[in-house]
Amino acid sequence: MDAQKNHQNVVTVDVHAAKDLLNSSGYCYLDVRTVKEFSNSHVENAHNVPYMVITEAGWVKNPDFVCQVAAICKKEDHLIVGCYSGGRSFRACVDLLDSGFKHVVNMGGGYSAWMEDAEFVGGNKQAEEQKTSCKFRL
Repeated sequence: MDAQKNHQNVVTVDVHAAKDLLNSSGYCYLDVRTVKEFSNSHVENAHNVPYMVITEAGWVKNPDFVCQVAAICKKEDHLIVGCYSGGRSFRACVDLLDSGFKHVVNMGGGYSAWMEDAEFVGGNKQAEEQKTSCKFRL
């Protein structure tokens, strides 16, 4: 029930607003995709803490997610949280807010929107390659 209550507290911004916050407001980018997705390509200077992990039972929420984030970020830090398309990052934001993180923003559209924006702005070949290599969505 607590997570449901905090769903309405998650602020979601589009990729342009996220880039503006990262460039001007002291925000850090927290990438909650898998290590493999992150290693393929990621936002410059991003931190990677996977929200989902593979177990014998299949994909499950990372039970150490909040602790791992707390090990690299303070609860007062300003965070843009992103995944591939926005689903995992939204759920990660709920968990972070529930755990006392104060300045957490979800990037709507996720890294795919980030790469599409890069492709639109500069004809980025890496963006096109990333679309095919980064299809894992939860």
